[in-house]
Amino acid sequence: MPPHAFAVFTDPKQLLLDMAEQRSVDALLRLIVTRLADAPAVALARVWLTLPPGACDVCRACGREPGTEPALHLAASAGRSVADPAEAWDRVDGAFHRFAPGERKVGQIGRSGRPLEVPAVDPFAPWVADADWVRREGITGFGGQPLVHQGRVLGVLAAFTRGPLDEGAIGWLRMVANHAAAAIATARAFEEVEALRRRLELETEYLRGEVRAAHADGRFVGRSPALAAVLRHVDLVAPTDAAVLVTGESGTGKELVARELHARSRRAGRPLIKVNCAAVPRDLYESEFFGHARGAFTGAARDRVGRFELADGGTLFLDEVGEIPPDLQPKLLRVIQEGEFERVGDGRTRTADVRVVAATNRDLRREVAAGRFREDLYFRLNVFPIEVAALRRRVDDILPLAEHFLAAAAKRLGRPVPRLTPADAERLRRYPWPGNVRELQHLIERAAIVSTGRRLVLDVPDGPPPAAAESPVSLPGVAPDRLWTEAEFRDLERQNLRAALRRAAGKIYGPGGAAELLGLKPTTLASRMKALGVRPNEE
Repeated sequence: MPPHAFAVFTDPKQLLLDMAEQRSVDALLRLIVTRLADAPAVALARVWLTLPPGACDVCRACGREPGTEPALHLAASAGRSVADPAEAWDRVDGAFHRFAPGERKVGQIGRSGRPLEVPAVDPFAPWVADADWVRREGITGFGGQPLVHQGRVLGVLAAFTRGPLDEGAIGWLRMVANHAAAAIATARAFEEVEALRRRLELETEYLRGEVRAAHADGRFVGRSPALAAVLRHVDLVAPTDAAVLVTGESGTGKELVARELHARSRRAGRPLIKVNCAAVPRDLYESEFFGHARGAFTGAARDRVGRFELADGGTLFLDEVGEIPPDLQPKLLRVIQEGEFERVGDGRTRTADVRVVAATNRDLRREVAAGRFREDLYFRLNVFPIEVAALRRRVDDILPLAEHFLAAAAKRLGRPVPRLTPADAERLRRYPWPGNVRELQHLIERAAIVSTGRRLVLDVPDGPPPAAAESPVSLPGVAPDRLWTEAEFRDLERQNLRAALRRAAGKIYGPGGAAELLGLKPTTLASRMKALGVRPNEE
């Protein structure tokens, strides 16, 4: 036998140097047990780490109860069987994965912080958990060392040997344990720094987006009474932490209201985080909102910070909140009410101080009545409602908005600002703008691109949209001079779209599609369906 059980592999000092270079806890622990198990006299080397309840990936995967106090969890294992060479000893699950404080020899080491060294193992000793394994594998020695750093027991390092442990081997194992504890603390610190760096990168990405949005027409433009009412409401509620529900058709500027609420709040120094609820895949809602732990599901290669955690201290903007699946709504309600959540695959409860601003183009009261949206969540979001009127109800805003978009587009293109004639202005004012401010912005930008001279070349459709002018819905008994309210007009257009979709069996594009029946471009029909909350196959 060599001078002592651990000195037979490549220069022992190299292990200590390699340990000091590790920046990952998993890689560090794997390095330690693998190098120890390389010694011919070492049968098995293992490291258990002290973890808080719910923090162990293996326990979560196995469905084990997390317990109520910290415990020792097997984090790395390496060794070789002489009785069955095919037997794997590198697994970290199984009967000896977790030890409560004081439980068996490993738990005793973890609780007391004192080593346990048995130079000659008696298979029939009370502390031996598996006498058959000891005899079958020829185990004759055991050395268990606490991993102590700055007075805290981080875990336990243990080695089972096929030979007696002398003083040299025990002393060398103590040295490895001392260096391992310091290396674990250092690797954890590096991992925390890396996690903070990733979070800072995400926040920086969001903040850059906010800056871009702030410089890309990110201000209120107009002089209508409806816009003035919105600004009064923003002034009232922005300094508070009250939840705000912004309603209105698509393209009216609901996100701009959310940005203004954040900018005028005490949270303006923290990020405004946006979630487009309609764009999140159904299976990823929880991960998007709350984050996930590494290995929580296929593709989760590392921990991910969720939107609530990113918005801590700031504002979370839930755009198209009516699209959130019903089964996630209770969890969303909980985090809004209590400020607590868990990442997917992580049992640790986290907290976030978040002000929620939600937006929707749906009638959430109707969604509640239909059972598609929780009533308690609706009331929690609707603490302070703000309605953004459609552009056709804000005629006084059309010309200032057009001039603003035209100047911005010309600046981006590096061209002189084309002239908007009185005739152009009148055409813009007459058009009902079913796509609202967004449609106006896109039309002006297209005009700026095609206008090479000083005169603006506008392509404004004449009259109302065909879906409203030529409705296939029959209206028996309605007087020709009947005046329609805004709500009635929208409902009539909604019925018209649904009738066309039923006739086309839900088909939008191509021959026989609803767009062809209505004389619309398919993209225009899709935009109006979204604005009015109409779905292709609804009854």
